[in-house]
Amino acid sequence: LLSGGRAEVSKVRTGMLKAFVEGRFTYSGVEGAERIVADSGADVDEDGSVIALRAVAVDGRSRAHLGGRSVPVGVLAELSEQLIAVHGQNDQLRLLRPAEQRAVIDRFAGDSVAKPLQAYREVRSEWLAVIAELTERSTRSREMAQQADLLKHGLTEIDAVAPEPGEDVELTEQIKRLAAVDELRAAATEAHVAVSGSPDGDPDAPGAMGLVSEALRRLSTAEDAVLRELAPRLEEASVLLSDVGAELGNYVETLDADPALLEKVLARQADLKRLTRKYAADVDGVLAWAEDARRRLETMDTSEEALAELALRRDQLAIQLAAHAAEVSAARETAATELAAEITRELSGLAMGQAAIEVTVEQRPAEHGDTHALAIDGRAVHAGPDGVDDVELLLRAHDGAPPLPVHKAASGGELSRVMLAIEVVLAHADTVQT
Repeated sequence: LLSGGRAEVSKVRTGMLKAFVEGRFTYSGVEGAERIVADSGADVDEDGSVIALRAVAVDGRSRAHLGGRSVPVGVLAELSEQLIAVHGQNDQLRLLRPAEQRAVIDRFAGDSVAKPLQAYREVRSEWLAVIAELTERSTRSREMAQQADLLKHGLTEIDAVAPEPGEDVELTEQIKRLAAVDELRAAATEAHVAVSGSPDGDPDAPGAMGLVSEALRRLSTAEDAVLRELAPRLEEASVLLSDVGAELGNYVETLDADPALLEKVLARQADLKRLTRKYAADVDGVLAWAEDARRRLETMDTSEEALAELALRRDQLAIQLAAHAAEVSAARETAATELAAEITRELSGLAMGQAAIEVTVEQRPAEHGDTHALAIDGRAVHAGPDGVDDVELLLRAHDGAPPLPVHKAASGGELSRVMLAIEVVLAHADTVQT
Protein backbone atom coordinates (compact mmCIF):
# COMPACT_ATOMS: atom_id res chain seq x y z
CA LEU A 1 0.00 0.00 0.00
CA LEU A 2 2.81 2.44 0.81
CA SER A 3 4.27 1.67 -2.62
CA GLY A 4 1.13 2.92 -4.32
CA GLY A 5 -0.39 -0.53 -4.79
CA ARG A 6 -4.06 -1.20 -5.35
CA ALA A 7 -6.24 -0.72 -2.27
CA GLU A 8 -8.35 -3.74 -1.31
CA VAL A 9 -11.28 -3.57 1.10
CA SER A 10 -10.29 -7.02 2.42
CA LYS A 11 -7.34 -5.32 4.13
CA VAL A 12 -9.73 -3.58 6.54
CA ARG A 13 -10.26 -5.54 9.76
CA THR A 14 -13.81 -6.74 10.32
CA GLY A 15 -15.77 -4.27 12.38
CA MET A 16 -13.41 -1.35 11.64
CA LEU A 17 -14.10 1.60 9.33
CA LYS A 18 -10.57 2.09 8.02
CA ALA A 19 -7.17 0.48 7.76
CA PHE A 20 -3.99 2.58 8.07
CA VAL A 21 -0.41 1.85 7.08
CA GLU A 22 2.33 4.32 7.89
CA GLY A 23 6.03 4.43 7.08
CA ARG A 24 8.92 6.76 7.79
CA PHE A 25 11.34 7.27 4.91
CA THR A 26 14.89 8.62 4.99
CA TYR A 27 15.95 9.70 1.54
CA SER A 28 19.01 11.96 1.87
CA GLY A 29 21.21 11.75 -1.21
CA VAL A 30 18.57 10.11 -3.44
CA GLU A 31 18.01 12.88 -5.97
CA GLY A 32 14.74 11.54 -7.39
CA ALA A 33 13.21 11.09 -3.94
CA GLU A 34 14.32 14.57 -2.84
CA ARG A 35 12.60 16.09 -5.86
CA ILE A 36 9.34 14.17 -5.25
CA VAL A 37 9.19 15.23 -1.58
CA ALA A 38 9.92 18.87 -2.46
CA ASP A 39 7.35 18.97 -5.30
CA SER A 40 4.62 17.52 -3.06
CA GLY A 41 5.13 20.22 -0.42
CA ALA A 42 5.57 17.60 2.30
CA ASP A 43 6.67 18.63 5.79
CA VAL A 44 10.04 17.06 6.57
CA ASP A 45 10.89 16.09 10.16
CA GLU A 46 13.94 17.46 11.97
CA ASP A 47 15.88 14.25 11.37
CA GLY A 48 15.42 14.62 7.62
CA SER A 49 12.79 11.88 7.33
CA VAL A 50 9.27 12.11 5.97
CA ILE A 51 6.16 10.12 6.96
CA ALA A 52 3.96 8.48 4.32
CA LEU A 53 0.42 7.37 5.18
CA ARG A 54 -2.13 5.31 3.27
CA ALA A 55 -5.70 4.84 4.49
CA VAL A 56 -8.23 2.37 3.07
CA ALA A 57 -11.92 2.71 3.95
CA VAL A 58 -14.54 -0.06 3.98
CA ASP A 59 -16.30 1.64 1.04
CA GLY A 60 -13.20 1.08 -1.10
CA ARG A 61 -11.93 4.65 -1.11
CA SER A 62 -8.30 5.23 -0.27
CA ARG A 63 -6.28 8.31 0.63
CA ALA A 64 -2.56 8.97 0.54
CA HIS A 65 -0.55 11.52 2.53
CA LEU A 66 3.10 12.45 2.44
CA GLY A 67 4.56 14.62 5.19
CA GLY A 68 1.08 15.64 6.33
CA ARG A 69 -0.01 16.69 2.84
CA SER A 70 -2.72 14.91 0.83
CA VAL A 71 -1.15 13.58 -2.38
CA PRO A 72 -2.20 11.35 -5.29
CA VAL A 73 -1.43 7.67 -4.77
CA GLY A 74 0.93 7.91 -7.75
CA VAL A 75 3.25 10.15 -5.70
CA LEU A 76 3.79 7.32 -3.20
CA ALA A 77 4.43 4.97 -6.11
CA GLU A 78 7.09 7.32 -7.53
CA LEU A 79 8.73 7.70 -4.12
CA SER A 80 8.81 3.97 -3.46
CA GLU A 81 10.47 3.32 -6.83
CA GLN A 82 13.40 5.39 -5.60
CA LEU A 83 13.65 3.82 -2.12
CA ILE A 84 12.17 0.30 -2.04
CA ALA A 85 12.88 -2.92 -3.99
CA VAL A 86 10.43 -5.78 -3.50
CA HIS A 87 11.55 -9.36 -4.17
CA GLY A 88 8.55 -11.63 -4.69
CA GLN A 89 8.34 -15.37 -5.15
CA ASN A 90 7.53 -14.99 -8.87
CA ASP A 91 10.60 -12.87 -9.63
CA GLN A 92 12.63 -15.95 -10.53
CA LEU A 93 10.60 -16.24 -13.75
CA ARG A 94 12.53 -13.22 -15.05
CA LEU A 95 15.67 -15.35 -15.12
CA LEU A 96 14.20 -17.33 -18.01
CA ARG A 97 14.63 -14.31 -20.31
CA PRO A 98 18.06 -13.87 -21.94
CA ALA A 99 17.71 -10.09 -21.84
CA GLU A 100 17.22 -10.24 -18.06
CA GLN A 101 20.36 -12.35 -17.65
CA ARG A 102 22.33 -9.74 -19.60
CA ALA A 103 20.76 -7.03 -17.43
CA VAL A 104 22.02 -8.84 -14.31
CA ILE A 105 25.63 -8.53 -15.45
CA ASP A 106 25.17 -4.92 -16.52
CA ARG A 107 23.70 -3.98 -13.12
CA PHE A 108 26.55 -5.73 -11.36
CA ALA A 109 29.25 -4.16 -13.55
CA GLY A 110 27.92 -0.61 -13.16
CA ASP A 111 29.81 2.14 -15.00
CA SER A 112 32.42 -0.24 -16.42
CA VAL A 113 29.68 -1.47 -18.79
CA ALA A 114 27.27 1.49 -18.73
CA LYS A 115 29.71 4.07 -20.12
CA PRO A 116 31.02 2.11 -23.13
CA LEU A 117 27.48 0.82 -23.75
CA GLN A 118 26.19 4.39 -23.96
CA ALA A 119 28.92 5.27 -26.46
CA TYR A 120 28.08 2.09 -28.39
CA ARG A 121 24.40 3.03 -28.60
CA GLU A 122 25.16 6.56 -29.82
CA VAL A 123 27.45 5.33 -32.61
CA ARG A 124 25.04 2.49 -33.46
CA SER A 125 22.20 4.96 -33.95
CA GLU A 126 24.23 6.96 -36.50
CA TRP A 127 25.53 3.75 -38.12
CA LEU A 128 21.98 2.43 -38.65
CA ALA A 129 20.86 5.79 -40.09
CA VAL A 130 23.68 5.74 -42.64
CA ILE A 131 22.94 2.11 -43.55
CA ALA A 132 19.24 2.93 -44.03
CA GLU A 133 20.04 5.93 -46.23
CA LEU A 134 22.55 3.98 -48.28
CA THR A 135 20.05 1.13 -48.75
CA GLU A 136 17.28 3.50 -49.76
CA ARG A 137 19.44 5.35 -52.25
CA SER A 138 20.73 2.11 -53.74
CA THR A 139 17.39 0.28 -54.02
CA ARG A 140 15.36 3.32 -55.04
CA SER A 141 17.94 4.88 -57.32
CA ARG A 142 15.71 4.76 -60.41
CA GLU A 143 12.69 6.16 -58.60
CA MET A 144 14.76 8.83 -56.89
CA ALA A 145 16.41 9.74 -60.20
CA GLN A 146 12.95 10.27 -61.74
CA GLN A 147 11.90 12.42 -58.78
CA ALA A 148 15.14 14.38 -59.03
CA ASP A 149 14.51 15.05 -62.74
CA LEU A 150 11.05 16.42 -61.95
CA LEU A 151 12.43 18.64 -59.20
CA LYS A 152 15.24 19.89 -61.46
CA HIS A 153 12.74 20.65 -64.24
CA GLY A 154 10.61 22.65 -61.82
CA LEU A 155 13.60 24.58 -60.51
CA THR A 156 14.75 25.36 -64.06
CA GLU A 157 11.29 26.69 -64.91
CA ILE A 158 11.15 28.82 -61.76
CA ASP A 159 14.72 30.11 -62.13
CA ALA A 160 13.98 31.14 -65.74
CA VAL A 161 11.17 33.40 -64.54
CA ALA A 162 13.09 34.47 -61.39
CA PRO A 163 10.09 35.71 -59.39
CA GLU A 164 10.57 38.13 -56.53
CA PRO A 165 8.77 37.82 -53.17
CA GLY A 166 5.32 39.45 -53.36
CA GLU A 167 5.80 40.34 -57.03
CA ASP A 168 2.37 39.03 -58.07
CA VAL A 169 0.62 41.41 -55.68
CA GLU A 170 2.70 44.37 -56.88
CA LEU A 171 1.98 43.57 -60.54
CA THR A 172 -1.76 43.39 -59.90
CA GLU A 173 -1.70 46.90 -58.42
CA GLN A 174 0.46 48.22 -61.26
CA ILE A 175 -1.89 46.77 -63.88
CA LYS A 176 -4.85 48.40 -62.18
CA ARG A 177 -3.11 51.76 -62.36
CA LEU A 178 -2.03 51.35 -66.00
CA ALA A 179 -5.47 50.18 -67.10
CA ALA A 180 -7.20 53.12 -65.40
CA VAL A 181 -4.53 55.74 -66.11
CA ASP A 182 -6.96 58.22 -67.77
CA GLU A 183 -9.39 58.12 -64.86
CA LEU A 184 -6.56 58.40 -62.35
CA ARG A 185 -5.01 61.35 -64.22
CA ALA A 186 -8.34 63.22 -64.32
CA ALA A 187 -8.97 62.66 -60.62
CA ALA A 188 -5.45 63.69 -59.63
CA THR A 189 -5.47 66.77 -61.93
CA GLU A 190 -8.80 68.02 -60.63
CA ALA A 191 -7.63 67.50 -57.05
CA HIS A 192 -4.41 69.37 -57.84
CA VAL A 193 -6.35 72.35 -59.29
CA ALA A 194 -8.65 72.35 -56.24
CA VAL A 195 -5.65 72.51 -53.93
CA SER A 196 -3.14 74.64 -55.88
CA GLY A 197 -5.41 76.65 -58.17
CA SER A 198 -5.63 76.98 -61.96
CA PRO A 199 -2.28 76.42 -63.72
CA ASP A 200 -2.89 79.51 -65.93
CA GLY A 201 -3.38 81.75 -62.88
CA ASP A 202 -7.13 82.32 -63.38
CA PRO A 203 -8.12 84.57 -60.47
CA ASP A 204 -11.60 83.00 -60.47
CA ALA A 205 -10.03 79.59 -59.56
CA PRO A 206 -7.51 80.39 -56.83
CA GLY A 207 -7.66 76.90 -55.23
CA ALA A 208 -7.51 76.12 -51.55
CA MET A 209 -3.96 77.48 -51.22
CA GLY A 210 -5.02 80.86 -52.71
CA LEU A 211 -8.04 81.09 -50.45
CA VAL A 212 -5.98 80.24 -47.36
CA SER A 213 -3.35 82.80 -48.38
CA GLU A 214 -6.05 85.48 -48.74
CA ALA A 215 -7.49 84.60 -45.33
CA LEU A 216 -4.00 84.72 -43.81
CA ARG A 217 -3.36 88.18 -45.35
CA ARG A 218 -6.58 89.56 -43.92
CA LEU A 219 -5.95 88.17 -40.40
CA SER A 220 -2.35 89.36 -40.35
CA THR A 221 -3.45 93.01 -40.92
CA ALA A 222 -6.30 92.86 -38.43
CA GLU A 223 -5.97 94.97 -35.33
CA ASP A 224 -7.79 92.46 -33.11
CA ALA A 225 -5.40 90.19 -31.17
CA VAL A 226 -7.83 87.24 -31.25
CA LEU A 227 -7.87 87.25 -35.05
CA ARG A 228 -4.08 87.57 -35.26
CA GLU A 229 -3.73 84.47 -33.00
CA LEU A 230 -5.51 82.41 -35.66
CA ALA A 231 -2.89 83.29 -38.27
CA PRO A 232 -0.30 80.62 -37.23
CA ARG A 233 -2.90 77.88 -37.67
CA LEU A 234 -3.63 79.12 -41.18
CA GLU A 235 0.12 79.09 -41.86
CA GLU A 236 0.21 75.40 -40.86
CA ALA A 237 -2.72 74.69 -43.19
CA SER A 238 -0.93 76.53 -46.00
CA VAL A 239 2.23 74.39 -45.55
CA LEU A 240 0.17 71.16 -45.51
CA LEU A 241 -1.75 72.17 -48.64
CA SER A 242 1.53 73.04 -50.36
CA ASP A 243 2.91 69.54 -49.62
CA VAL A 244 -0.25 67.81 -50.84
CA GLY A 245 -0.30 69.94 -53.99
CA ALA A 246 3.31 69.04 -54.77
CA GLU A 247 2.65 65.31 -54.29
CA LEU A 248 -0.43 65.45 -56.53
CA GLY A 249 1.63 67.20 -59.21
CA ASN A 250 4.34 64.55 -59.01
CA TYR A 251 1.72 61.75 -59.18
CA VAL A 252 0.24 63.23 -62.38
CA GLU A 253 3.69 63.43 -63.97
CA THR A 254 4.52 59.81 -63.13
CA LEU A 255 1.31 58.40 -64.63
CA ASP A 256 2.28 56.67 -67.85
CA ALA A 257 -0.30 55.72 -70.45
CA ASP A 258 2.31 53.79 -72.47
CA PRO A 259 0.47 50.75 -73.95
CA ALA A 260 3.78 48.97 -74.42
CA LEU A 261 4.46 49.10 -70.68
CA LEU A 262 1.02 47.68 -69.88
CA GLU A 263 1.58 44.85 -72.37
CA LYS A 264 4.97 44.09 -70.79
CA VAL A 265 3.52 43.98 -67.27
CA LEU A 266 0.66 41.73 -68.42
CA ALA A 267 3.17 39.35 -70.00
CA ARG A 268 5.14 39.20 -66.76
CA GLN A 269 1.94 38.48 -64.85
CA ALA A 270 1.18 35.60 -67.24
CA ASP A 271 4.63 34.10 -66.58
CA LEU A 272 4.01 34.22 -62.84
CA LYS A 273 0.55 32.69 -63.23
CA ARG A 274 2.05 29.70 -65.06
CA LEU A 275 4.19 29.06 -62.00
CA THR A 276 1.38 29.55 -59.48
CA ARG A 277 -0.86 27.14 -61.41
CA LYS A 278 1.78 24.37 -61.13
CA TYR A 279 3.61 24.88 -57.85
CA ALA A 280 1.70 27.01 -55.32
CA ALA A 281 -1.14 29.48 -54.81
CA ASP A 282 1.08 32.58 -54.97
CA VAL A 283 4.62 33.66 -55.75
CA ASP A 284 5.79 33.34 -52.15
CA GLY A 285 4.54 29.73 -52.17
CA VAL A 286 6.42 29.07 -55.42
CA LEU A 287 9.64 30.34 -53.86
CA ALA A 288 9.05 28.12 -50.81
CA TRP A 289 8.51 25.11 -53.10
CA ALA A 290 11.80 25.86 -54.85
CA GLU A 291 13.67 26.07 -51.54
CA ASP A 292 12.20 22.74 -50.41
CA ALA A 293 13.04 21.16 -53.78
CA ARG A 294 16.68 22.19 -53.45
CA ARG A 295 16.86 20.62 -49.97
CA ARG A 296 15.29 17.40 -51.25
CA LEU A 297 17.71 17.23 -54.15
CA GLU A 298 20.62 17.31 -51.72
CA THR A 299 19.37 14.03 -50.17
CA MET A 300 18.56 12.39 -53.51
CA ASP A 301 22.01 12.25 -54.97
CA THR A 302 22.31 8.70 -56.34
CA SER A 303 25.58 9.21 -58.14
CA GLU A 304 28.41 6.74 -57.62
CA GLU A 305 30.37 9.41 -55.76
CA ALA A 306 27.55 10.02 -53.30
CA LEU A 307 26.98 6.31 -52.69
CA ALA A 308 30.72 5.76 -52.22
CA GLU A 309 30.86 8.58 -49.68
CA LEU A 310 27.98 7.06 -47.72
CA ALA A 311 29.60 3.60 -47.84
CA LEU A 312 32.84 5.07 -46.52
CA ARG A 313 30.97 6.75 -43.64
CA ARG A 314 29.22 3.46 -42.86
CA ASP A 315 32.54 1.61 -42.71
CA GLN A 316 34.12 4.28 -40.51
CA LEU A 317 31.21 4.08 -38.07
CA ALA A 318 31.40 0.27 -38.13
CA ILE A 319 35.02 0.43 -36.98
CA GLN A 320 34.08 2.76 -34.10
CA LEU A 321 31.09 0.57 -33.24
CA ALA A 322 33.20 -2.59 -33.19
CA ALA A 323 35.66 -0.95 -30.80
CA HIS A 324 32.88 0.08 -28.40
CA ALA A 325 31.27 -3.37 -28.65
CA ALA A 326 34.56 -5.07 -27.83
CA GLU A 327 35.00 -2.80 -24.81
CA VAL A 328 31.50 -3.69 -23.58
CA SER A 329 32.16 -7.41 -24.09
CA ALA A 330 35.46 -7.25 -22.20
CA ALA A 331 33.82 -5.44 -19.28
CA ARG A 332 31.02 -8.00 -19.19
CA GLU A 333 33.46 -10.92 -19.22
CA THR A 334 35.36 -9.44 -16.28
CA ALA A 335 32.12 -8.83 -14.40
CA ALA A 336 30.84 -12.33 -15.24
CA THR A 337 33.72 -14.01 -13.40
CA GLU A 338 33.23 -11.87 -10.29
CA LEU A 339 29.44 -12.20 -10.38
CA ALA A 340 29.53 -16.00 -10.68
CA ALA A 341 31.88 -16.28 -7.68
CA GLU A 342 29.75 -14.02 -5.49
CA ILE A 343 26.46 -15.78 -6.39
CA THR A 344 28.07 -19.14 -5.66
CA ARG A 345 29.14 -17.92 -2.21
CA GLU A 346 25.60 -16.75 -1.46
CA LEU A 347 24.16 -20.13 -2.51
CA SER A 348 26.20 -21.86 0.17
CA GLY A 349 24.08 -20.03 2.77
CA LEU A 350 20.86 -21.10 1.04
CA ALA A 351 21.29 -24.86 1.45
CA MET A 352 22.95 -25.20 -1.96
CA GLY A 353 26.52 -25.62 -0.75
CA GLN A 354 27.54 -27.93 -3.60
CA ALA A 355 26.03 -25.79 -6.34
CA ALA A 356 28.04 -23.35 -8.44
CA ILE A 357 27.05 -20.65 -10.89
CA GLU A 358 28.84 -19.91 -14.15
CA VAL A 359 28.11 -16.85 -16.25
CA THR A 360 29.04 -17.02 -19.93
CA VAL A 361 29.41 -14.06 -22.25
CA GLU A 362 29.51 -14.92 -25.95
CA GLN A 363 29.09 -12.73 -29.00
CA ARG A 364 25.97 -13.61 -30.97
CA PRO A 365 26.80 -14.69 -34.55
CA ALA A 366 24.99 -12.79 -37.28
CA GLU A 367 22.52 -14.83 -39.28
CA HIS A 368 22.44 -14.85 -43.07
CA GLY A 369 20.96 -11.59 -44.34
CA ASP A 370 21.29 -9.81 -40.98
CA THR A 371 21.09 -6.09 -41.75
CA HIS A 372 22.69 -5.31 -38.37
CA ALA A 373 25.75 -7.51 -38.89
CA LEU A 374 29.04 -6.12 -37.57
CA ALA A 375 32.54 -7.50 -38.16
CA ILE A 376 34.60 -8.01 -34.99
CA ASP A 377 37.92 -9.87 -35.18
CA GLY A 378 36.96 -11.32 -38.55
CA ARG A 379 33.60 -12.64 -37.34
CA ALA A 380 30.16 -11.31 -38.25
CA VAL A 381 28.13 -10.69 -35.11
CA HIS A 382 24.68 -9.20 -34.52
CA ALA A 383 24.86 -5.61 -33.27
CA GLY A 384 21.76 -5.24 -31.13
CA PRO A 385 20.71 -2.24 -29.02
CA ASP A 386 22.42 -3.72 -25.92
CA GLY A 387 25.65 -4.77 -27.59
CA VAL A 388 26.74 -7.93 -29.39
CA ASP A 389 26.71 -10.30 -26.41
CA ASP A 390 24.50 -13.18 -25.36
CA VAL A 391 24.72 -13.76 -21.62
CA GLU A 392 23.67 -17.00 -19.98
CA LEU A 393 23.58 -18.12 -16.35
CA LEU A 394 24.57 -21.77 -15.94
CA LEU A 395 24.07 -23.85 -12.80
CA ARG A 396 26.23 -26.80 -11.80
CA ALA A 397 23.97 -28.53 -9.26
CA HIS A 398 26.87 -30.46 -7.57
CA ASP A 399 30.49 -31.34 -8.12
CA GLY A 400 30.91 -33.31 -11.31
CA ALA A 401 27.57 -32.22 -12.75
CA PRO A 402 27.66 -30.48 -16.14
CA PRO A 403 26.78 -26.78 -16.15
CA LEU A 404 23.28 -26.32 -17.59
CA PRO A 405 21.09 -23.28 -18.16
CA VAL A 406 19.82 -22.28 -14.75
CA HIS A 407 16.14 -22.82 -15.59
CA LYS A 408 16.91 -26.37 -16.71
CA ALA A 409 19.28 -27.38 -13.91
CA ALA A 410 17.30 -25.95 -10.99
CA SER A 411 13.99 -26.95 -9.47
CA GLY A 412 11.38 -24.30 -8.72
CA GLY A 413 12.64 -23.86 -5.17
CA GLU A 414 16.27 -23.77 -6.26
CA LEU A 415 15.45 -21.22 -8.94
CA SER A 416 13.92 -18.99 -6.27
CA ARG A 417 17.07 -19.27 -4.17
CA VAL A 418 19.31 -18.49 -7.15
CA MET A 419 17.24 -15.38 -7.81
CA LEU A 420 17.47 -14.36 -4.16
CA ALA A 421 21.25 -14.84 -4.21
CA ILE A 422 21.46 -12.65 -7.30
CA GLU A 423 19.37 -9.92 -5.66
CA VAL A 424 21.64 -9.95 -2.60
CA VAL A 425 24.77 -9.70 -4.76
CA LEU A 426 23.25 -6.91 -6.84
CA ALA A 427 22.21 -4.90 -3.80
CA HIS A 428 25.36 -2.74 -4.07
CA ALA A 429 24.42 -1.80 -7.65
CA ASP A 430 21.00 -0.43 -6.71
CA THR A 431 20.18 3.01 -5.35
CA VAL A 432 17.21 1.72 -3.36
CA GLN A 433 17.77 1.62 0.42
CA THR A 434 15.19 -0.98 1.46
